[in-house]
Amino acid sequence: METMPTAAELIEAAAETLRNEVLPALQGRAAFQARVVAGVLDIAQRELRDGPAADAAEHARLRALLGADGEPAALRTALCDAIRTGRLDPDDSRLTAHLWADVLARVAIEQPAYPSYLHETGGAHARAADPASRPDRA
Repeated sequence: METMPTAAELIEAAAETLRNEVLPALQGRAAFQARVVAGVLDIAQRELRDGPAADAAEHARLRALLGADGEPAALRTALCDAIRTGRLDPDDSRLTAHLWADVLARVAIEQPAYPSYLHETGGAHARAADPASRPDRA
């Protein structure tokens, strides 16, 4: 069943209303709190939109890295155990590639305007995905 609007679209509308209509009427602590809430809504929207693909990519990397199948949480635990017990070398390029990809995926959802993330990714995806970073939404 397709519902219109989607949860991500509803969240985007709420954040835009908060930024464009509510926030201009606020001052001080109330304005700060409104900006915090708008930021939280942005994170929730990106999580809904990008989280499933990031989770699937992480799951695929974990299965390939460990040569095993299972639920993501169990594979994360197995990865930690493999590193802790020395079955997986911390300098293994496959491990560092997995960890780097995981960090970038998480930052893309939580803080896509973070300067180091923008530097590492060239920033185009982050600026397009983050309403707060677009000049028309500031």
